[in-house]
Amino acid sequence: MSENTTLIDASTADVWSVLSDGWLYPLWVVGASRMRDVDADWPAPGSRIHHSVGVWPGLVDDHTRVLASDPERSITLCARAWPMGEAEVRVTLTPAGEQTEVTIREDVVSGPGVLVPGLVRQPGLKWRNSETLRRLRLLVEGRAGRTQTR
Repeated sequence: MSENTTLIDASTADVWSVLSDGWLYPLWVVGASRMRDVDADWPAPGSRIHHSVGVWPGLVDDHTRVLASDPERSITLCARAWPMGEAEVRVTLTPAGEQTEVTIREDVVSGPGVLVPGLVRQPGLKWRNSETLRRLRLLVEGRAGRTQTR
């Protein structure tokens, strides 16, 4: 399992406002290119966001489903990117004074991606989620009016 953590200069409510807006998903998730639809009850367990993955013209339409959601604390997703497979992604928010520590844990759970040994796939997931957290931090802090160049 790959794990990345960052500190965001905003409250858990500010971070959750981005995580709970499915239309913002491709702004912070590396690999997601565009949104096609968001279920009305997102981010309730079982709800889905319908996105495309990849780079045009090689886009693949797929979806991400909420497995569990605890507002302002955590969200667990089943992110699909077929034909590669599915990954379980857990994003945890921890208050840290006026800031929020955000941790992403991810690993492939089905499809051809599980055939790739963990020692080979983990560095790629770690790099990808490092950039994902950087994008999330910039988006949240920008919306909260706290953007600083880092």
